[in-house]
Amino acid sequence: MIETRNLKKYFYVDRDRVVHAVDGISLTIHENEIVGFVGESGSGKSTFGKALIGLWDKTDGEVWFEGEKLPQKYSPEDFRTYSKKMQMIFQDPYSSLNPRMTVKDIIGEGLKLHGMASGSDLTERVAEWLRKVGLAPDHMSRYPHEFSGGQRQRIGIARAMIVEPKFVVCDEPISALDVSVQAQVINLMDDLKKQMGLTLLFIAHDLSMVRYVSDRMAVMYLGSMIELGPADQVYFHSKHPYTQLLVASNPEPDPKYERERKHVPIHGEIPSPINVQPGCRFFGRCPKAMEKCRNNDPQWLRVGQDHFVACHLYSS
Repeated sequence: MIETRNLKKYFYVDRDRVVHAVDGISLTIHENEIVGFVGESGSGKSTFGKALIGLWDKTDGEVWFEGEKLPQKYSPEDFRTYSKKMQMIFQDPYSSLNPRMTVKDIIGEGLKLHGMASGSDLTERVAEWLRKVGLAPDHMSRYPHEFSGGQRQRIGIARAMIVEPKFVVCDEPISALDVSVQAQVINLMDDLKKQMGLTLLFIAHDLSMVRYVSDRMAVMYLGSMIELGPADQVYFHSKHPYTQLLVASNPEPDPKYERERKHVPIHGEIPSPINVQPGCRFFGRCPKAMEKCRNNDPQWLRVGQDHFVACHLYSS
């Protein structure tokens, strides 16, 4: 359904300093598939998602949707065309909703902009989607500040889904929520995927949650994708040292096992993405680093069925 080819997004601090937020990512997402994106804060996950659907202009590379190449920079007409097909659920349920608009106006805005409904029909469709996301129709007259974080996130989900898109970027939709509410939102997303045949890019920090919801998992580090494969393969049989350390840092639900297992922390801070130099970007923090990792960019290698890794450990 959607494909990126060497997608790049740079931010220019000044004439000599460039932030390599997304640095050459190629990824294919198939119809009715969920691809999970994981990595540390600052690795470029959210920027990739926004560049993918046109909220950020692309610095270089291409994005194809259903065989059609998308514009490098969206015009107002492009947004009107593609926002019916591609939507985004934002990370922060507090800042992504207009505090001066009622829930009815927030959820129904997409229907108005695209001329899909008006009057009583719009009210009925907003009420229907409030029910679908577990809220009551009489909530449509309220304002965002009158809801909890989990309820606001449900409003954001309804706003994205009411125009019935084919592809949705979920930018850490559960990170700001309580654990119990996280499970409710994840189950809601799973139900909507089955009902609507959605294709999702699911961005999150929690590897176990991403493994649970995703068909495939991609791991990002400092603007680059370093491992990609079936979610269970990447989680239980990870190959890149960074992925292995991420999985090892994920807490276990069994307190006894959690106390007894050996936890290996990732040493050092994530390096600056400004003017990134050649070589493996994880070199300075990698416990398995070799001298050739210092100046040579790793190449993509197949390490299993549909499982790929960019790491010198697996090169000849």
